Amino acid sequence: MCIGPQGDMHGVSTKECAKQLAGTGAEIIGVNCHFGLNETLEACYQMKLGLEEIGLDCTKDVFLMAQPIIYHTPDADVQGFIDLPEFPFALEPRVATRWEVQNWARASYDMGVRYIGGCCGFQAYHIRAVSEELEKERGVRAEGSAKHEPWGKGLEMHTKPWVRARATREHWSNISPASGRPFSGSLSKPDAWGVTAGDSALKQQAERA
Repeated sequence: MCIGPQGDMHGVSTKECAKQLAGTGAEIIGVNCHFGLNETLEACYQMKLGLEEIGLDCTKDVFLMAQPIIYHTPDADVQGFIDLPEFPFALEPRVATRWEVQNWARASYDMGVRYIGGCCGFQAYHIRAVSEELEKERGVRAEGSAKHEPWGKGLEMHTKPWVRARATREHWSNISPASGRPFSGSLSKPDAWGVTAGDSALKQQAERA
């Protein structure tokens, strides 16, 4: 489902969506696109609760899948990032760091999500971050990981001592990156377009007589 924690655009909760999907016999359910890491994590949690309410386990009965966008969307409405005024050409300031992706991958796996990937905006280094975080669980070491594990180990060779001191998980896991833009707002006001399939606003050309 292309939904977030608030559910779909017809008023069906994320938890209820999970129940309906599982009820149809689906073996893998989940969410993809339109929402960032944190919102996707919460949506998956709601789905997990829905499965538990009908007696299903998300690690053996019906598996959970998550594919968020790479952009942070705490201010997105029910339609997700497509309602943000930055969509689609000014989303770069919202890009999550590779360390945030590692934290999200860990939280997702520990919660029971077993199919973990990325959607719009994800780059190769973000997917590698997922692979590195779940290396033990997967039993596969991501190629090139030795260059900077654990958590920026390559920085230990930096010429500046204060940069060498950043070669720790504690530093990168807890950092709150700044945008560097003096007048940048922390959140945006969604346009709340609210248009769904079949709406006249979506017609691109007039029907022929």
